[in-house]
Amino acid sequence: MNITKILMTNNRWKFWIDRGGTFTDIVAKSPEGKIIIHKLLSENPEHYPDAPVQGIREILKISQNQPIPLKEIEVIKMGTTVATNALLERKGDRTVLVINKGFKDALRIGYQNRPNIFARQIILPEMLYEKVIEVESRYTAKGEEIIPLQTTELISQLETAYNEGIRSCAIVLMHGYRYPKHEQKIKEIADKIGFTQVSVSHEVSPLMKLVSRGDTTVVDAYLSPILRRYVNQVRDFLLEKSGGNKKQGKDVLNSSNSPDINLVKLMFMQSNGGLTDAHKFQGKDSLLSGPAGGIVGAVQTSKNAGFYQIISFDMGGTSTDVAHYAGAANQIIEYEREFETEIAGIRLRTPMMSIHTVAAGGGSILFFDGARYRVGPESAGANPGPAAYGKGGPLTVTDCNLMVGKIQPEFFPKVFGKDRNLPLNLEIVQEKFAQLTAEIGDSRKPEEVASGYLAIAVEKMANAIKKISLQKGYDISEYTLCCFGGAGGQHACLIADSLGMKKIFIHPYAGVLSAYGMGLADIRVMKEKAVEKTLTPELLLELEQIFTTLEMETKQELITGSFSSQDSDLESIFCHSVLSKVRLKYQGSDSVLIVDFAKNIYTVKAEFETAHRQRYGFIMAEKSLIVEAVSLELIQHMETPEEIEKYPNQKSPTTPVTTTQIYTAEK
Repeated sequence: MNITKILMTNNRWKFWIDRGGTFTDIVAKSPEGKIIIHKLLSENPEHYPDAPVQGIREILKISQNQPIPLKEIEVIKMGTTVATNALLERKGDRTVLVINKGFKDALRIGYQNRPNIFARQIILPEMLYEKVIEVESRYTAKGEEIIPLQTTELISQLETAYNEGIRSCAIVLMHGYRYPKHEQKIKEIADKIGFTQVSVSHEVSPLMKLVSRGDTTVVDAYLSPILRRYVNQVRDFLLEKSGGNKKQGKDVLNSSNSPDINLVKLMFMQSNGGLTDAHKFQGKDSLLSGPAGGIVGAVQTSKNAGFYQIISFDMGGTSTDVAHYAGAANQIIEYEREFETEIAGIRLRTPMMSIHTVAAGGGSILFFDGARYRVGPESAGANPGPAAYGKGGPLTVTDCNLMVGKIQPEFFPKVFGKDRNLPLNLEIVQEKFAQLTAEIGDSRKPEEVASGYLAIAVEKMANAIKKISLQKGYDISEYTLCCFGGAGGQHACLIADSLGMKKIFIHPYAGVLSAYGMGLADIRVMKEKAVEKTLTPELLLELEQIFTTLEMETKQELITGSFSSQDSDLESIFCHSVLSKVRLKYQGSDSVLIVDFAKNIYTVKAEFETAHRQRYGFIMAEKSLIVEAVSLELIQHMETPEEIEKYPNQKSPTTPVTTTQIYTAEK
């Protein structure tokens, strides 16, 4: 398809931001094309209320009393952990769940699976909804209305919940993903009563399985208001003293219908690896917002450097995220995703980057319980941070690297201490390690103790990589380890040695690659539809029609979400690609594998069998294949910064900046 690519203006600032748990990383592209890197603590209330906006001010060299020149900014692309933290800390909005009568405890009961079969006490996760309303309503699996929707008692109960201060409503009905009439009616009632957030399951997750569909809908209702408030907060901080009011701010940052091309565009990274407009950013799509930017950055930069099979290793201050990618030179980038996952005890059925996270970051706290060393999962965060920050924090992995000499304070910016003007404090670290060594009392030197803690952290991270590669049938000995994040480079060689990997790729912007990935990301819209039918040639014809409908819906969403409504001819304004996928499983099995859609049934079967043999080591040729669902992904290709197009071919030896002494390999 020959389509003109979007023409982006080059005479205004672009900001790509990753607001992490410890640091906020900002990559800015100036009107002259220069890349500027900036880091600051995500939480520093004594000095600024919002890290991303403060970073923009510092890059533009604007004081707190000056307005931000919005007309000089073209776009702000951001990933954030705001919703993730709200879920982990259970600080979302108060939510009421509306579900069929008799199913009040369905989400609490769940699937009754036991992650730890030897646990004598099963601790169930805390439910996100505060109150449950049971409604008389029922469709059969074939669409027969056996209990009409009874609204009299429902209206009274919803009004009671509203009067109690609850403003978020999640609506989940049996077979609602296929027969949504009753859900739509309840939504109309909730909207009329005044609920500010109403999430319905047939829109949030239009797939079968009541429990995971219900959990996803509740998460969306629970977190979306948090995101909306954060978006509005960013908007208001940008507009503060900028000559605009809050109403104008909504138009400036969230409207796709403004004719003024000079107004700034605010976009957020979704868990699926695609950007979306701020006003379309939903709770269910936000949980991996920051880490997803890292995967995009790793894949895009590795591909430009000639590496097509990579393990991405993103070690930040709070945690480490690892992911697998196996592509080809001329292939459209297809990120590895999970369509059903569990985060913080909550089942989610929505497309998310396949990222495995372990609580081992630069800020992971060191513990000694009298018999063994432990690293994490608790983190020192940004405030007070590691001991070296000089704000009274505990010993962490970062302090270990400082102790053994892998981190040199003179090469770090002087932004630490109470007044943000001091270097990393090596003296405090040495003093605390001397105390810890005395407590352990086994005649080891402080450097040996620090090295021991590092070995534990490295093993935790290497095991995480094995989980997403070796356990899925991939031989990663010939893969490239793409290291990034603030602490990635400090552990790259140790991780590669542990896994038998021979190649390591570290991009010049590795320390801020998650933020840089925001600038490399495309706008992606994904649609899903449940099918649950046996794979036959006739079904393939039916699937073709479904994909045609889904493609029209995604195109329409792009028109209304990303462009002026005057641009009715979508194909004339952007370059796009379409990926059509089929989720297949053997009859009687729950193990779903994703394959490309093809019009030939033998091609589809062959791809499924290849994937099944790699994952499980066998196939069952005598069994029928079931199409559980289909998904379509529309990719709007965005401008790629020129900086990643070329890498210098460095043949001459580099000149060392300095020589220092470090403790490594037990000496």
